[in-house]
Amino acid sequence: MKRILVTGGAGYIGSHTVVCLQESGYDVVVVDNLSNSNREVLDGIEAITGCRPAFEQADCLDQTALREVFRKYAPIDAVIHFAASKAVGESVEKPLLYYRNNIGSLLNVLDLMREAGTGHIVFSSSCTVYGQPDADHLPVDETAPIQKALSPYGHTKQVNEDILYAAAKADKSLRATILRYFNPIGAHPSGKIGELPNGVPNNLLPFVMQTAAGLREKLRVFGDDYNTPDGSCIRDYIYVMDLARAHVKAVERMLTTPAPAEYSYPDAERVEVFNLGTGRGLSVLEIVRTFIEVTGQHIPYEITSRREGDIEQVWASPEKANRVLGWRADTPVEDILLSAWNWEKHLRGIR
Repeated sequence: MKRILVTGGAGYIGSHTVVCLQESGYDVVVVDNLSNSNREVLDGIEAITGCRPAFEQADCLDQTALREVFRKYAPIDAVIHFAASKAVGESVEKPLLYYRNNIGSLLNVLDLMREAGTGHIVFSSSCTVYGQPDADHLPVDETAPIQKALSPYGHTKQVNEDILYAAAKADKSLRATILRYFNPIGAHPSGKIGELPNGVPNNLLPFVMQTAAGLREKLRVFGDDYNTPDGSCIRDYIYVMDLARAHVKAVERMLTTPAPAEYSYPDAERVEVFNLGTGRGLSVLEIVRTFIEVTGQHIPYEITSRREGDIEQVWASPEKANRVLGWRADTPVEDILLSAWNWEKHLRGIR
C-alpha cells in the first residue's frame, strides 16, 4: 500500500482529499498545526471512510518536528502539500506572515523529501498566479502569462512554483505536479466534513452559510461596479470533492506512469501544471441568488467597497486536466450549494 503524506490534511481541501485517498486504497499520514482547522475533522474522515488516518500535530515551519514525521512513517511515497495561509485580504494586511509561512513550509518539505528519498509532490497552487487575465486569455489555460500578483498570497504561490521548477531542475529524482485551483466550494455529501474557518470567514461560501444560519447579520459583497454583467466579481466555483479527486489522479499519474520524456511549455524538468476548474464563471451575486433559490434561506446582504487584492473575473480552461488526468469537474452548482448547506446545518444542529 502506497503511503501519502498530506500537509494541512485537517484543513478544508486537505480533509476531503484524505477521504478520496483512503477510498482509493492509500495509506495516509496527516500533518497539520491546527492553526486553521481542528482535530474533530479526523472524526468526520473516519466516519466517512471507516479508517482514521495517522495524524501528527506539527508545523511545517518546524523542520525538526517535520523530520521526525518523515522518519516515523518512512517510506513515504508522495507528498501532497496543502499547508499554507490562504486569505487574500489577510495577506495584504500581514504580508510577512504569508511569505514566511507559505514559502518556508515548502522549502522544509522539499529538503526533507530529499533526505527521505521521497520523489513525488503535488503542490496546492492557485489561479491567482495569473493575476487578472486579459480577454484573450479567458478562459485561462496553462499557457496564459503569469502576471504580477495582486496580493502577497498570490505572490507566494508564484514563488513556490518557481521553487519547484528550480528544485526539479537540480534534483533529477524529483517529480512535481502543480494544481492551480480556481474557487473550491461545497462539502462532502455526507455532511460530516466541510469548510470550517476559524474566526470571520474570508471566502464567500462560509460567509453565506453563516449568514443563512443566523451567525452573521448580513453578507458583504465587495463591489458591484466591476466590468461584469451584474457588477460583482466572477469566479470559477469548483466542487471540493471534484477538486479532491484531481489530487488522487495526480498522485496516481506520478506513481504509475513514467515522467514524460519532454514537456511542452510551460512544463519543464519533470514538473506538470494543471488548471482545476469547471470552465464556467459565476458571479458572487449569482452564487448568492442560486443559494437562496435552492435552499429557500434568506440571505441579507449589502454592497460594500471593493476589497484590495481581488481579481475582477477569472475562470478556467480545464481541458488539459480533462485530457491528461482523465478528470472532470461536472457537479451541478445547485448540488454543491446544497452540500454546503447540509454541512452547515450539521455543524449548527439545524433541522
